[in-house]
Amino acid sequence: MPVRRLTLALAVAAALSLTACGGGSDEAESATCPGGKIRFGVEPFEDPAKLTPAAEVLADALSESLDCEVELTITEDYSAEVLAMENGKLDLAMFGPLGYVFASQRAKAEAVASFGDGKGQVSSYTAGIWVPKDSKITSVETLKGHSLALASIGSTSGDALPRKALLDAGLTKDDVKINYAGGHPEALLALAKGTVDAAEINSQQLGSAKASGTFDESKFRKVWASDAIPNDPITVRGDLDPEFKKAVTDALLKLPADKVGKIGALLDVDPPAPLIAVDKSTYQPLFDLATTLHLTEKDV
Repeated sequence: MPVRRLTLALAVAAALSLTACGGGSDEAESATCPGGKIRFGVEPFEDPAKLTPAAEVLADALSESLDCEVELTITEDYSAEVLAMENGKLDLAMFGPLGYVFASQRAKAEAVASFGDGKGQVSSYTAGIWVPKDSKITSVETLKGHSLALASIGSTSGDALPRKALLDAGLTKDDVKINYAGGHPEALLALAKGTVDAAEINSQQLGSAKASGTFDESKFRKVWASDAIPNDPITVRGDLDPEFKKAVTDALLKLPADKVGKIGALLDVDPPAPLIAVDKSTYQPLFDLATTLHLTEKDV
């Protein structure tokens, strides 16, 4: 079995500094293993201590299936991953839905697989805004004059959708004090510690926090929830050889549920199920969202 190398990118520069393998004469050279390895990036939607081992299971399974080393990178943020693929430093990447919108535009990323719900459909999640149980905030409209913790710039559920909710409620950017906490766990923690009046908590983070005992749901209330969001796509860089793209797609869709389930659980996918095929049309609502909010790549 090929050996997978794990790289934890702690800075944008690190994500951009990934280089192709030197390719000695004894290394595998084939359409399905270009340069002797496949470079796979995953956006930091969860604490790296949880995300890294979960992503390793999927990367190892893909490595075995294709008989090719898979080099895994947990990027520092959403923009780092988009830039890394745009600059040819990633072959595969798992993006948040909104990150995929910009990756498709800038890096020609093609969505090929996502997490199934056990019924052959794409699993989904929701964005949410939560407040303490005794808060006077009862709706998005009543957030005026209060502080709101969001996850990080460029996040689908932790940035764009809550800001769309504020816009729909007639609130301006000056009506609510937005604090970017640095991630979904950090936004939840800010609410739990009482350093903000409200926070975004998506259904994935809620499930993870409840399971780990770090969030007592009975002490808080949800005052807003989004429509269902299709779960994160795994993408292939569009300028790669068609034979490679087909081989990778076929391998991903044939991975057994237990090789997908660990990272799927962090996306609140339960029970574990195999990946299923997706394409750009699956994420059209996110392209529409970017248009509505006049978002550009600078926003992520």
